[in-house]
Amino acid sequence: MKGVAMASVASTDGRDPLQLWVLGKRRPADRIGVPSKPIGLRFAFYGRTSTLRHQDRTTSQGWQREAAELLITGQGTVVDSFFDAGCPRRVPWRARKQAARLLDLVASGGVDAIVVGEYERAFSGAQFQAMYGWFARHGVQVWLPETGGPVDLGDRDHRALMALLGAQSQREVLRARHRVFAAMHNQATQQGRYLGGRPPYGYRLVDSGRHPNPDQARWGRRLQQLAPDPATAPHVAWMFAERLAGRSRSLIARDLNARGVPCPSRVDPGRNRHRMGGVWTLRTVAVILTNPRYTGRQVWGRRPTVSDSAHGPAVSRVLAHPALVREEDFLAAQQIRSARAAQDGAVRSYALAGLVQCGVCARRMDSHWVHHRPGYRCRHGHSSARQPATGRPKTIYLREDHLIDRIAAHIGDSDDHDAGGHVRTCLIAAELRATGSIVVCDRRGVTLVSECDVSSDSRQAPTPHASLK
Repeated sequence: MKGVAMASVASTDGRDPLQLWVLGKRRPADRIGVPSKPIGLRFAFYGRTSTLRHQDRTTSQGWQREAAELLITGQGTVVDSFFDAGCPRRVPWRARKQAARLLDLVASGGVDAIVVGEYERAFSGAQFQAMYGWFARHGVQVWLPETGGPVDLGDRDHRALMALLGAQSQREVLRARHRVFAAMHNQATQQGRYLGGRPPYGYRLVDSGRHPNPDQARWGRRLQQLAPDPATAPHVAWMFAERLAGRSRSLIARDLNARGVPCPSRVDPGRNRHRMGGVWTLRTVAVILTNPRYTGRQVWGRRPTVSDSAHGPAVSRVLAHPALVREEDFLAAQQIRSARAAQDGAVRSYALAGLVQCGVCARRMDSHWVHHRPGYRCRHGHSSARQPATGRPKTIYLREDHLIDRIAAHIGDSDDHDAGGHVRTCLIAAELRATGSIVVCDRRGVTLVSECDVSSDSRQAPTPHASLK
């Protein structure tokens, strides 16, 4: 008989008998035969959680749904549910997958009202004010626990409350972001801690001991750090050596491909699923040669996904992992600019590049190889892709050796032409850069001016302080 009694209690209308008893409701047997039809308004529940990694969807959706149903008790029934998981609050409603489905339901007249469990889970900033008019035009109410029922922006208190909730929602995001950024900045600079992400090419992740947070350690979480990968670290060292020797990044990439060296996407395809190619490119080599973590120091926040003016990039004060290149060599590699070879294979050099300005249009003159000599020209903004403008000034051409002779005579360079050559040209160019001077040229002559007198925005010729006759 006991078994029969237990079976009769369990075979109710689907609700938990013990839960009903704890809540003090009537026994399930007393509700047999009571129709379960929607009463009152037809509600659509909406909820959201920002992340799936740090928040449990079932738990988050459960408490939001419970708060929503408590709010509408006796007012209606939830007939449909929409929940966006892994969606930041700043994303507009139309860009949220489930919210967009809810808006389509509202437009079709499938619900009378929308209910949420918490304002910040549905709206951020001025999103509510932007959506309220659209809901009102479709005759749909919005119920919030903060207002204890439907929101009415015609009420002054409701307007003030919505403005306060919007500001508070943005403030909560900013405060959380600031705390996280500050903590991670400190961990990178003070402790040199590895803060996640893909390890750079040439490194692998190894265990570095117990997690310093006792709660995290009890869960079995441990710290990690970068260690040289025996298979790829030598290639990184080779790339820096080649760059310091003056080789271009494209030549380095070409050599790596010719030797069959596996590129990052081939070495670690699981972490590079967004990479489709299996060869080295100039961009891949450039990224490696500009990654400061190869010096052994931990660097975090070089390319932030969210703008944060309070914290710049974090660089550890001490070595956090074994270095693949010396710090001074890394900095030296950043200063190297490889000259591009011409069609005949020769490398052109222009000692006065960036130091010659047009006196007609105030543009910097282009470096131009003419009659087997380095020279400079200005076409006053004209390019081969456009038809020449009517009345455009004629192009100005100047030979570099003629300019060097004039500058040398002005600064009192007593070296003759035999002792000059490339060394003389480089010394004069270096002196111009050291003194902050540039050369302004027009059809009347050549003038030496101070670079601080040049206005790049005004397109006005600078005031000369010396004329080079």
